[in-house]
Amino acid sequence: MKITKEIEIEDLVNSIPKSVSYLMEQGIRCLRCGEPIWGTLEEAAKEKGFNEEQIEKFVVELNNLADVN
Repeated sequence: MKITKEIEIEDLVNSIPKSVSYLMEQGIRCLRCGEPIWGTLEEAAKEKGFNEEQIEKFVVELNNLADVN
């Protein structure tokens, strides 16, 4: 599965469970704390103030995590 910034958070977490820890380390959503997981990776990152370059970095790093799984 290729990760893009348009991936829904729910799909990302279901496909790559390790993404929960990664996202939390980046300050994106507190998935374990019961915060809703609606929207795309891009939307979630933008809500937290990340720019396009940072979001692209997340995509690369999440694809690397996917390759490990």
